[in-house]
Amino acid sequence: MKRLTSYLARMFVADAMILFAVVCFLLWLVNCLRSFDVISVKGQGLLTLAYQGVLTLPPLAISFFYVCIGIGLSRALQALQTNRELHIVHISGGLRSLWSATGVVAGAGVIGVLLLSNFIEPLANRQLNQLNASIAADLVSSTLKPKRFTQVTPGVVMLIGGREGDGEITEFFADDRRDPKTRRTYMAKTARVSTDGENYVLELRDGTLQNADANGRFSEVTFARYDVGVDQFSQTIAESDPIYSTDSVTLVTEALARGEWAPRVLETLGNRGAEGLRVVGICLLVLAMTGFPSGRRARFNIPFEAVVLLLAFSERGLSAYSPLGPATGALVMIVAGVMALAIKLWPRPAPMVAAT
Repeated sequence: MKRLTSYLARMFVADAMILFAVVCFLLWLVNCLRSFDVISVKGQGLLTLAYQGVLTLPPLAISFFYVCIGIGLSRALQALQTNRELHIVHISGGLRSLWSATGVVAGAGVIGVLLLSNFIEPLANRQLNQLNASIAADLVSSTLKPKRFTQVTPGVVMLIGGREGDGEITEFFADDRRDPKTRRTYMAKTARVSTDGENYVLELRDGTLQNADANGRFSEVTFARYDVGVDQFSQTIAESDPIYSTDSVTLVTEALARGEWAPRVLETLGNRGAEGLRVVGICLLVLAMTGFPSGRRARFNIPFEAVVLLLAFSERGLSAYSPLGPATGALVMIVAGVMALAIKLWPRPAPMVAAT
């Protein structure tokens, strides 16, 4: 790698990573503040709160990753133009180093965001599900006070009559109103929390399960024993989609083993792969708009960070509503960036000079 390429690449990466670290820290603080009341009500400590904030961070970090890459690249290029270093790069034939440095940033960004979306986020989702199940199991087994209603999570209220010395719960009651279409009530004479090493299970004995829908229809099932996952009481929804907790390699391996590609698997893989295209598209657009020196003075000095945010917002909106898939906005950015660079680099005839 040439010295100029290394210098530019370090500048681009440093600005982007510093901004990304600041954004991640702020997002972590926001997640902790949002979960503080719920965690404190469940009787958990600050370490659990901090750990849960970390586990909920990857989806938000992925959404802001390519924005931080674009803003960091634009800030570095604007600093080069302010110091007249960008003029020197163009005049001295350093365009190849500028392209190479941008390619290094884009390549590193693609690798980083694909690691986040394909492996780190599913791992964080699995750990978060286990943590929520552990918190709910701890709440059911030790935190619940006899003869006192306790809200496990918004929409779920539990009540126990008492607790025996061996951990057995007597007169168990749980009311689940999270689903607006169905209200579910669990009642049992005895209950016990057990685990198979991975999941926590609530064993209900000698009870009834009542269901009431929005139309007023009611059903009741009597059981001698009913096992329900404790994590079902700890989530904001009744069930979580396991595909979000499975990494892409496992999804591809399972699909090849079955010989069938489910639409949900293809959609998930497409969403994860589109994150890499977004990094490439934002790098091309930012390079086309700020990678060429200009002597013109703008009437209105608009911060280019706002332009990058506007581009990211437009891309997300286009990808969300496009029938062509989640990568539509990224592909549009790539095409627009390539066209803009081609126009910038297109050779122009030298101006005619009148002889004196």
